[in-house]
Amino acid sequence: MNIVPSFIRQRDAASLGLLAMPVVFVLLWSTGFIGAKFGLPYAEPFTFLFIRFALTILLLTPLVWMLKISWPSSPKLWMHIAISGLLVHGTYLGGVFYGIALGMPAGLASLLVGLQPLLTAACAGPLLGERLVKQQWLGLVLGLVGISAVLGSQLELGQSLFSGFGVGALLSVLAALVGISLGTLYQKRFCTRMPLLSGAVIQYLAAGGLLGVGALLFESRDVTWSLTFILTLSWLVLVLSIAAILLLMALIKKGEASRVASLFYLVPPVTALQAWWLFDERLSWVGLGGMFIAIAGVVLTVRKPLSKRH
Repeated sequence: MNIVPSFIRQRDAASLGLLAMPVVFVLLWSTGFIGAKFGLPYAEPFTFLFIRFALTILLLTPLVWMLKISWPSSPKLWMHIAISGLLVHGTYLGGVFYGIALGMPAGLASLLVGLQPLLTAACAGPLLGERLVKQQWLGLVLGLVGISAVLGSQLELGQSLFSGFGVGALLSVLAALVGISLGTLYQKRFCTRMPLLSGAVIQYLAAGGLLGVGALLFESRDVTWSLTFILTLSWLVLVLSIAAILLLMALIKKGEASRVASLFYLVPPVTALQAWWLFDERLSWVGLGGMFIAIAGVVLTVRKPLSKRH
């Protein structure tokens, strides 16, 4: 006979689910850089992303109607959601994919975008009124040091920072960094009442429109429909553009923007592990140590200070 009340079991299950959400998000999000490496040889970046967003919209829109999910209640909210989509999806993904297409290593792109928590935390104070204590600032710094150790250990001594790519690739990825940072803050400030599923459709419509214009103006729009490209596209649509993004939105809605952003510190180490598994890219002891430093930084940043627990 089960003597544990059902509401306690349900509460424990819900607590485990909340604890698992950041872990699942990091695992899913980290595959985006791997997907770019697999897919970009078969399509130009803006064309690739436009197809990805178009397929995502085609899958999400019927789901909104089937589940009878409401759409945003006002034109103003529609506008805010569209702007957040331009930043979180259009600028971020467009910048990352374009930078990698111009020759930037996926690992270095991941490192640069991994600076997001510092930028988000610095902006969250004046824009959202969030304040970080010394413990959390220490966590942000440790996370940056850890990421630098993980990915810096993969660079050969004496290799130029711009080896294999130009300033254009660097500026593109830096634009992605600014886009995801501002998008996280903007969504937290103006889109807290956004229905997750229908809001995602609006965001993808806005981002897809931006990248579609980019494809028309700057690309040939040729695509090689190989099996590798189709499988990569399917993963990016179903897992990244739907599952991971909705999970990110839920995390943003539940927590402070700076603490949600700190999860991105774990993405480069996890990406490095996946690259080791898929492409036999090995980590040195310095890189492994950097992983633990980054994880410690995330714990310090996400963990509530003692003074706020009582």
